[in-house]
Amino acid sequence: MKNAVAILCAGGPAPGINTVISSVTKIFSQNGYKVIGLNGGYKSLVSDEPDFVYLDFETADNIYCRGGSALVMSRYKPADKEFRTDFFERYNVKVLVTIGGDDTASTANRLTKFLKQKGIDVSSIHVPKTIDNDLPLPAGYPTFGYNSAKEEGVKLATTLYEDARTSGNWFVVSAMGREAGHLAFGIGAACHYPMIVIPEMFNKTPITFDKIARLVISSMVKRRLMGIPYGVAIISEGVFHFMTDEEVINTGVQFTYDEHGHPELGNVSKSHIFNMLVQQKLKTLRIKVKSRPNEMGYELRCCRPIAYDLSYATQLGLGVYELYEAGHTGCMVTVGRDGSVEPLFMDSVADKDGKIMPRLVDVESRKVQQIIQNNLHYITPEDYKGASKYVDNPEEYDFLKILEWDK
Repeated sequence: MKNAVAILCAGGPAPGINTVISSVTKIFSQNGYKVIGLNGGYKSLVSDEPDFVYLDFETADNIYCRGGSALVMSRYKPADKEFRTDFFERYNVKVLVTIGGDDTASTANRLTKFLKQKGIDVSSIHVPKTIDNDLPLPAGYPTFGYNSAKEEGVKLATTLYEDARTSGNWFVVSAMGREAGHLAFGIGAACHYPMIVIPEMFNKTPITFDKIARLVISSMVKRRLMGIPYGVAIISEGVFHFMTDEEVINTGVQFTYDEHGHPELGNVSKSHIFNMLVQQKLKTLRIKVKSRPNEMGYELRCCRPIAYDLSYATQLGLGVYELYEAGHTGCMVTVGRDGSVEPLFMDSVADKDGKIMPRLVDVESRKVQQIIQNNLHYITPEDYKGASKYVDNPEEYDFLKILEWDK
């Protein structure tokens, strides 16, 4: 029986998945391997009847530049006790290629150790995929899909800014990002948004909805003082990751709840929550500013990859074969600016439980501080006198004081 390589995709979609699938299929096929594409991610891998298809050059050539994923994805995370060896043995699988984010990588890390304990000779190589850009790759290395999602987001975000200017109103935008704010910050910075709020900014104080609302209103008041009646604030949905259930429930939003009693945040629009709380505070302050919510996320995940990601995802896919030939396993594939392929071993970026630690935005970096200090608009002590026309205590809306960056 021919040696085989199995490919699975897990988590959420990102532009470039099909490019990786295509590139892995082509390079392994031309080197004599069968290529198996698993539908349903890890759920299929641990199933009694795995759902899979054989991939060939024609299929690979048809999908390489498409958005979405030709293989059905799943967020299913099997427990260690669910791992099994029969799929690898039955189909003579020598390489498992996982395409996904931190959860997918963490599961791959656990699975690699399981297979090693069972004496199964399978090389496990992970391809870092996520529009959140939050996998702990070397500095300056993006996850594939991030730049395409950001590009698509910027197209929409610049249109929103033009609408705000045209109508003299504000928009409150929520962007995907889980616990990291790379996407929101990347879009907001590219579009010259006057307020960007990401979870990493709260590195000296707990995140609350009141603080988020005050940051947005700080920008609204500052722009009023500048004679600019419009604007857009973008907030990373990752702020929810650091809030207590009590903080979320106290918003007054009618949530549905999961079996553990936690509010199901996926069933509501985060931007509507942010905008509602901003409007409630504006009415309390008797400040008349119209703002509208806008959610930005799902429409970015399956767009056609831009040229950067088409090239980058191709290099990553070809890099999988290079790492396999070099005898590597339990690693992520990385590609440097010079095209060099290097393994990033997952144990080196995992915690004691094997979970891959996310890469957060470094808010103290020059790149980020340059935007915060020069492009964002917010109240500072020099604005207190003018801001007192709108708020009784301008200090409460001082950007640095809200974040406790003034200490």
